[in-house]
Amino acid sequence: MRWASEDDVDAIYEIFSDPRVMRYWSSGPLPNREAAAAMQREIVQHNLSDTQMKWGLALRDTNKLIGTVTLFNLSISNGRAEIGYAMGSAYWGKGYMNEALKALIVHAFDVMNFRRLEADVDPRNDASIRTLERLGFQREGFLRERWHVGGELQDAYFYGLLKREWQR
Repeated sequence: MRWASEDDVDAIYEIFSDPRVMRYWSSGPLPNREAAAAMQREIVQHNLSDTQMKWGLALRDTNKLIGTVTLFNLSISNGRAEIGYAMGSAYWGKGYMNEALKALIVHAFDVMNFRRLEADVDPRNDASIRTLERLGFQREGFLRERWHVGGELQDAYFYGLLKREWQR
């Protein structure tokens, strides 16, 4: 995990313009490289202001950005945050996201001292549901028509993980 830089704009575009990656996301695919550059600048601004923390996932041997993990909607006073994540479709099923999310959870609980993490996931996104449940997240609710993306209403399962329940 590392911060995303201007050198990552093409990789950000590759990931976030892919309709398969964005199928269950809360916004549509990026329309062009300029949107990816704007996204990269927003990531830097949010990271510097501590309003959210987004790390790029890079391959060790090439340093190529292949995905992201995010802590957002940080509520320091309540000891909680939401997590988000995306992985380039060429890297699905290789265990990279599970490894990255474990590191994110350790950071959130041990460094930032959060007591609770939350995630929402489209009920049709079986891979993401398996990932969250494998990490110990528990389904806590069903939010009907939570998102409106690309002309489609999307429901969401709401998941939570408490620090005291976290099994490394």
